[in-house]
Amino acid sequence: MGALALSLALTLSGCGNSLARLHKGAELQGQARARVNLPAYPAECRRHEPHAPLVEGADATSALKRERAALGRAWARTDRCAGFYDDLRGKLK
Repeated sequence: MGALALSLALTLSGCGNSLARLHKGAELQGQARARVNLPAYPAECRRHEPHAPLVEGADATSALKRERAALGRAWARTDRCAGFYDDLRGKLK
């Protein structure tokens, strides 16, 4: 009776190990199949805003106004790009 119990215990412990490997393999396979293909990052998001040109003889404040307008466009673009990925991330949850 003792040998039978020992044999059964060894058999069941071997199955438990195989079962753990089976679960791990299934988990890895599921992760591979669930791969998400993200869309291309919008080209607009990669574009750099050029500095406002310096115009010889122009008032210094006009250059500052143009530079601030360029900065405003760059910030608006950053907000649009962040919104794009925030929306995408929300859809993937």
